[in-house]
Amino acid sequence: MITLDTQTVGGQAGPSGTGERPHALKRDTLGVIGVLFFVFSAQAPLTGIAGASPIAVAIGNGTGVPAAYLTAGLIVLLFSVGYVAMSRHVVHAGAFYAYVGKGLGRTTGIGGAMVALLAYCAIQAAMYGLYGASVSALLEAYLGIAVPWWVCVLVTMAVIQVLGALGVEIGARVLAVLVLAEFSLLLAFAVVTFFRGGGPEGLAPLASFGPEAVLSGAPGVAVMFAVASMFGFEATAIYGEEARQPHRTIPRATYTAVIGITAFFAFVTWMNVSAHGPSHAAAQAGAALEGGDGTAYVFGPIANLLGGWTTDVLQILLCTSLFAGMLAFHNSVTRYFFSLSRDGVLPAVLGRLNRHHSPAPAGALQTLIALVLVAPFALGGQDPVLTLFSWFSGLAVLSMMLLYLLTSISVFVFFRRERLDTRVWHTAVAPILGALGLASAIALILANFTTLIDGDTTTAIRLVLPIPVLFAAGVVLARVRKDVLSPHTVA
Repeated sequence: MITLDTQTVGGQAGPSGTGERPHALKRDTLGVIGVLFFVFSAQAPLTGIAGASPIAVAIGNGTGVPAAYLTAGLIVLLFSVGYVAMSRHVVHAGAFYAYVGKGLGRTTGIGGAMVALLAYCAIQAAMYGLYGASVSALLEAYLGIAVPWWVCVLVTMAVIQVLGALGVEIGARVLAVLVLAEFSLLLAFAVVTFFRGGGPEGLAPLASFGPEAVLSGAPGVAVMFAVASMFGFEATAIYGEEARQPHRTIPRATYTAVIGITAFFAFVTWMNVSAHGPSHAAAQAGAALEGGDGTAYVFGPIANLLGGWTTDVLQILLCTSLFAGMLAFHNSVTRYFFSLSRDGVLPAVLGRLNRHHSPAPAGALQTLIALVLVAPFALGGQDPVLTLFSWFSGLAVLSMMLLYLLTSISVFVFFRRERLDTRVWHTAVAPILGALGLASAIALILANFTTLIDGDTTTAIRLVLPIPVLFAAGVVLARVRKDVLSPHTVA
């Protein structure tokens, strides 16, 4: 099993008799529930339902969106089998970096780490766009104050930086309240709708799960948003160093997260389609987006069923959902920076921990990157939802799916070479099936990518190009820094 050196840091022993590890994250901090709250908050369930599903229904495959969630969930579940098998032998805060590196070599691993950083930073920036627009609208509607969306974003960046620096335990407590609130309200709507027999056209399962619905329109767009909604499940392994009994905690948290979020999104989006009526759902989603408030497609049926008070609550919960997700991705990125620094790939300053055992310098760098990504959209007066949210969601999904694919291949290679696990399904069959599913999904998303960004091929190329560029930069960095890597390296 690959773990961290608990006795030395850069070749020097820690303080005698203290048991402190200057370059080790705080151990035994999180159980299954704690890890799950970070995962579910990163997946931002209300964001996926209210922010992404209207776009997926309007320009994706219409009423077949619930089936897209099941398809994405199946692919991710197959991937998770090998991912979990690897987590039993590699405990590292830079999960993809470590996993790809162990199977495909240090150079490929560091290239993958650069792509992981791109994916997490891009999805967080996308969420900042939707968040800024939502908070700005709330302030104007309820307080009569007109605040630009980017001002709301700047203030929130500062708050997230502080929370991240205070440590993972405080973050988990904050996320627990926010995640439970949004899950509860959405599930209440879905369960009541189901037991009432659906909307004006009944439950109509074939309208959402039948072959014709699944393959209609631009299914690649729907799959892309479905995968985006599942972002964050892989954070279970990222928190392995801080988990109690990681060999049990991480597998349980991973499978629970993937199965739970797949069932949740498929069920809630199905009930939302049913509430509108399958013959009207796509048109009403499009109308909501054209009206400047895509959330109305989701919030309208909930208000009709549970009462008008839910609209106000849901608007607030959407903002807290986004906040929870942005905080979770902030924590994920800082742990990648921390891991790369500790292994000698990035400057040593990023591997420093504060008195809360949090990688504060790495967190400050992550916040700076978020600012750099958001600034052009603010300075250019762009619509934060139609550009920043949609564009960077696509970039993040493609980046992450490439990492999933590399990891699946790495798992297969690693266990063929090391023979640490003889379970054929876990180490060979599932990773191969997952890799095939991921490759197919990537091809489908690329085929529909211009639809997501309004048919602009030039913009599509500009959005996709950073993925190979950063991977190549990681490969070059690995070759340049190979002589100074510390004993913590994953290669």
